[in-house]
Amino acid sequence: MTPIVLGALSAFLFGAMTVFVRIALRSGVAPEAGTLFTILPALAVTAIWAAARGEWDVAGAWPFLLAGLLAPGISQILFTFAVRDAGASRTSVAVGTAPLFAVAIALVFLDEPLVAGLIVGAALIVAGGILLVSERARPDHFRRLGLVVAIGATVAFATRDNVIRWLGTEATDVEPGLAAFVTVLAGAALTGCFVAVSHAPLTRRAAVAFLPAALCYGVSYVLLFEAFYRGRVSVVSPIVATESLWGVTLSWLVLRQSERVGLRLIAGAALVVAGGVLIGVYR
Repeated sequence: MTPIVLGALSAFLFGAMTVFVRIALRSGVAPEAGTLFTILPALAVTAIWAAARGEWDVAGAWPFLLAGLLAPGISQILFTFAVRDAGASRTSVAVGTAPLFAVAIALVFLDEPLVAGLIVGAALIVAGGILLVSERARPDHFRRLGLVVAIGATVAFATRDNVIRWLGTEATDVEPGLAAFVTVLAGAALTGCFVAVSHAPLTRRAAVAFLPAALCYGVSYVLLFEAFYRGRVSVVSPIVATESLWGVTLSWLVLRQSERVGLRLIAGAALVVAGGVLIGVYR
């Protein structure tokens, strides 16, 4: 498959994962347990993918463990709490600002040039964020702290993306399937430690509730790595940036009244996605 198709499928599945996480949390499952039960099946998906491709040069893949501590480790923990407190649609929009943080990190640490397209893209993302935080019609379960936590998850996502791009294109020769597996493995280990410290109950009901989210997450992760390894960042990033729009659209279709998706939220999502596309094109 082409990088565009891979990136588009990854974006759709990530948006679907966000909605499934919200549905699972409504059953009363602790976010700590939900995070672990999202990552563990995803780890199995990436392991099967790496094994099917014969990618087991584990010795050279250790740098991806560091990336995995950021995401899905720290980021997925924060992400699950954000979905609980802010909802699936609003968390999707907040996470969509990742290109803004990613390009800021790249400008400082990777010496990427600052061009007009990046400035315009950043402005669009900021405008979308302003619409998000200024909306008045919000669901009953909404807590503003959820948006703050979502931004924390977004910074971890953005940092991970820069690390992965650098490792995948300059620092290592590790194949994408193995890179995805090792990254998720580190995230699973960190999440397991977090669950142990928090003493969150791990039940069969919780595992079943989060299985749809986990499968979407695992396949999305594999497709994301394949897309970045097969195509230029300037091609793949704008496609992946549509995950926010998918999250809002699927929330409106599936969750409807509980998410209270209004015109201001949709407009904010559109601006964030447009900004992400511009940043992806001009990087």
